[in-house]
Amino acid sequence: MGTLIGDGVPLLRGTEFPSPSAPPRIPREQFSWSHGDGVLRVIDVHSIVVLFVLAIPVACVAWTVTHEELFREPREWCQRRSEGASSMPVRKFFYLFTCEYCFSHYVAAFFLAISQYTLLFDDWRGVLIAFFSLVWVANVYMTAFGRLRLDMKYQRVEIAVKEEELGGTAPPAETTPRGERP
Repeated sequence: MGTLIGDGVPLLRGTEFPSPSAPPRIPREQFSWSHGDGVLRVIDVHSIVVLFVLAIPVACVAWTVTHEELFREPREWCQRRSEGASSMPVRKFFYLFTCEYCFSHYVAAFFLAISQYTLLFDDWRGVLIAFFSLVWVANVYMTAFGRLRLDMKYQRVEIAVKEEELGGTAPPAETTPRGERP
């Protein structure tokens, strides 16, 4: 039986525990496996936490640019350019600002460049795996957020319909903090 690291993760070395109550502490450098010319790291909890935390700003920026009112005019201009441009590279360039999935790739590349985050490997392969993992998690976040907004909008419409059926007991649409109309 090999040793176990902290939370019971088996380590593929040939040593045994000195006693079952006190597992040895093994330095991080030792729990990796040689894989060809590189070293394959064991994914630890910290790497996964960083992946999920780093996906938050990627999703936030990609969603804001491609959906929110703040960037509506530039997004509509890009949409017109993507539909009316004569060359394919120009159409594709302007399309990326209207598609959250496409734009999240560029945002993820930016955040990977500034954070230097890698996953599984410490070289270019780790950056590539981290890149696609980050894009995937960010898109899961954006899908969940889009679904949440859709559900909230549906509930608001449903409440408004029920209030209208009950006799229009809904408050005025636009009021000041004291309840006065502007």
